[in-house]
Amino acid sequence: MKSLRKSFLSLCAISLFFNANAQKKQETLEFNFGEKLKRNSGILINKVIEYTDILGYGFDFQSDKNLTFNKKSISAQSPFYFSVKLPEGNYSVEVVLGGNLKAVTTVNAESRRLMLREIPTAANETKPERFIVNVRTGEFNGNRKISLKPGEINGLNWDNKLTLEFLGTPNIQSIKITPVSKIKTLFIAGDSTVTDQGNEPWGSWGQYFPNYLTTDVSVANYACSGLALSSFKSGKRLDKILYLMQPGDYLFIEFGHNDEKAKGEGKGAWGQYTTLLKEFVTRTREKGGIPVLVTPTQRRRFNADGTLQPTHGEFPDAMRKVAAEMKVPLIDVTNMTTFMYESWGDELSKKAFVFYPANTFPNQEKALADNTHFCSFGANEVAKCVVQGIRDLNLNIAKNIKTTVSEYDPKKPSQPSEWTVPASVRIETTKPDGN
Repeated sequence: MKSLRKSFLSLCAISLFFNANAQKKQETLEFNFGEKLKRNSGILINKVIEYTDILGYGFDFQSDKNLTFNKKSISAQSPFYFSVKLPEGNYSVEVVLGGNLKAVTTVNAESRRLMLREIPTAANETKPERFIVNVRTGEFNGNRKISLKPGEINGLNWDNKLTLEFLGTPNIQSIKITPVSKIKTLFIAGDSTVTDQGNEPWGSWGQYFPNYLTTDVSVANYACSGLALSSFKSGKRLDKILYLMQPGDYLFIEFGHNDEKAKGEGKGAWGQYTTLLKEFVTRTREKGGIPVLVTPTQRRRFNADGTLQPTHGEFPDAMRKVAAEMKVPLIDVTNMTTFMYESWGDELSKKAFVFYPANTFPNQEKALADNTHFCSFGANEVAKCVVQGIRDLNLNIAKNIKTTVSEYDPKKPSQPSEWTVPASVRIETTKPDGN
């Protein structure tokens, strides 16, 4: 009877939160973890609670078996997920790390967006950390919907909840979630080299980029594997971005890999690609937004002399010309990734891409050798290129780069051994759409 009453009170708390959010009030939803914890505020979780849509919160994807309940925290030696049912919007998330055990905690949000990287806490140390998460659905403006691919429908970015993944040796005392009604938003439009890749071993720069920004900006990554400028537009992704965009928001635009596949009259770099780039820029400016063009990441293809073969034809030049004509800030990731790969060389550069021998992952019978798509290390290196590009252009949003982020020289990239971030438990060995 007592447990039923607690569940009822928890449901009431969730209901009150949703009502407050609907009325645009800034209410915080708080979860406190611990076997012996006594708190007068928030929702106390002192045992395993499985997530359900009816309850509206709980441990997700059967990861609760990894948990240990301590007196005033929870800990784990394997990744676990905690989800909260929430409406679309931007949220401030504060997690209090630490407990009676020494720990190192990494936090991903939604489809493996890196929010906190390997935060150490000593035994009996308490450390609060805060980050911003964009929660979204495919609906907008009444009954309009963007076209979602099957992988997105089954993923974590477009559902009706916020999902946090705790990795490493996490020790968590509490989670606070507060809706943020007014915040600068950086929207991203792009393809498989940009999107939030939901499964290991794949990664793209858009999902590591938020970790370099302060809590004064939200990143809303609408990129999707296999898309070109034309399919991004026809799938209503641009329409939804512009529907949500406020004056002063940004739209970063990176396309090229899949646009190259379109054949026929008017389909090349100087035809449809150029026309659509100009449309994206114009419509963004009409909403008071700030467009930024990002040339496509290079594919890994070396000449015998150790130089990189350009594989994008005239598409990078077409984007550069649009940027010059329309006075649009441009981050030349094509050049930056050329410097990166050539600095590593033919063999070491494989460590930035999805190159793994057979049986590295469950049910992986064949070796993976992908010269287009990145692993998490490579994706993070490209994210650092984008961050440096923002600095080099002296964009206003440069003030939202964390002060702890060092300058980055793509001619002197990081080494794979320096990347020690733990891997997610969600694995998919089928190559993402796009090439």
